[in-house]
Amino acid sequence: MSDTPSKEDELAGTEQPFVQHLVELRDRMVKAFIAIGVAAAILFFFPGPGALYDFLAAPLVAHLPKGATLIATSVISPFMVPLKILLMSAFLLALPFVLWQVWAFVAPGLYSHEKKLVLPLVISSTLLFFIGVAFCYYLVFGQVFAFIQSFAPKSITAAPDIEAYLSFVLSMFLAFGLSFEVPIAVVVLARMGVVSIEKLRDFRGYFIVIAFVIAAIVTPPDVVSQLSLAIPMCILYQVGIWAAQFFIKHTKAPDDAQETATHS
Repeated sequence: MSDTPSKEDELAGTEQPFVQHLVELRDRMVKAFIAIGVAAAILFFFPGPGALYDFLAAPLVAHLPKGATLIATSVISPFMVPLKILLMSAFLLALPFVLWQVWAFVAPGLYSHEKKLVLPLVISSTLLFFIGVAFCYYLVFGQVFAFIQSFAPKSITAAPDIEAYLSFVLSMFLAFGLSFEVPIAVVVLARMGVVSIEKLRDFRGYFIVIAFVIAAIVTPPDVVSQLSLAIPMCILYQVGIWAAQFFIKHTKAPDDAQETATHS
């Protein structure tokens, strides 16, 4: 007579010793760094650090007065700034592979219904971050720089420092990339049971205020960039509520799904 377990184990893999987990984590981190290194090597030869910098500086240069250029106030800035941009671009290029390594490390410890939630979130969070960065570069930068230059007196010749510009660009990319992750945060909070869909709807008005406060803090003191960050956050919050309803319905644990079916 064989004992039949009352609940089927959904784990994809068996438990591993702690040291083995550390070894696997090390191996996957090495693979992630190798991917970033390969991406950096490719970008170094094509299109090259200089071309990457010119691409990043194009929105600002297009709105500078005729003949004005960016300047380097440090001796090593002409070398370090393009190198930093190269590494940043390499990380973004290798980000899907890096996140895949993260997914491969945690997946064996997840139940099947949890995998239905985690994998789509990994993919969608990557896409949303890239969309946020692209939105900032192609739509926001041009409007912001045009707005700023329109207030500059004619007696001032703008010649921004390249390190200051890089710091500004990185902070803006991070702000817009993370702000576009609002739907992911909403889905995770709702799926973990931290907050209900009803409370998320009730909180919508408060979130609009919070979004404008965040936009006022992390963006330059101009109306264009603040609205460009706050309005998408408000829209994405509502998108997150709709997505949370979908994920909660399709990623329930087997017992929860059976219980819901029984009560219905």
